Amino acid sequence: MKLYGYWRSSAAYRVRIALNLKLLNAEQVSIHLVKNGGEQHSDMFSQLNAQHLVPAFIDEDEQGEFALTQSLAILEYLEEQYPQQAILPESAKDRAIVRAMSQAIACEIHPLDNLRVLQYLVKEMGVDEEAKMKWYHHWIHLGFSALEKQLTTTSGQFCFGDTPTMADICLIPQVYNAYRFKVDMAQYPHIVRIWEQCNQLAEFADAAPEMQDDAS
Repeated sequence: MKLYGYWRSSAAYRVRIALNLKLLNAEQVSIHLVKNGGEQHSDMFSQLNAQHLVPAFIDEDEQGEFALTQSLAILEYLEEQYPQQAILPESAKDRAIVRAMSQAIACEIHPLDNLRVLQYLVKEMGVDEEAKMKWYHHWIHLGFSALEKQLTTTSGQFCFGDTPTMADICLIPQVYNAYRFKVDMAQYPHIVRIWEQCNQLAEFADAAPEMQDDAS
């Protein structure tokens, strides 16, 4: 197993957490998203992911090695192929609820705030730092406000009950980013509580950006 990622990539962060929860060891290969114009654009990495995005996850079966992309698809693959330490609940209804929470973060909040979007705002649209941060905070608050309401009915210790799920795996990297960009989290007590609870677990703490070998 190999995981091509970047220490600050939210999507790679998700996969690191899932691998830890499932007690799986993967070789970590750094793809620096900033140096040399972005190593994700290299010919080598383009062969793994034509979208020029991390992560790319390498596993193998009877036909040999293969590459998977898109963090949620990788999480679903890990859940199906390595069912130990499940990251989805048992019932179809509960699994759908957790998937919806995960997608609300990974598909609605994160894409509007990721590196290439912020770079485009600055480089192509001439947005200054203050306006860029206003953009970032707007989409975080919009997404977190809805999620906070949902957590009043679904959460226990974690986003869904008392066991970490895919929803927590998606939430923690997004909260990390929110703190990094100085988002006021006071109005999200459930989200903050779950952030603190998750980071007490080694599986989450060891996946944190600053704990990675390529952190700089």
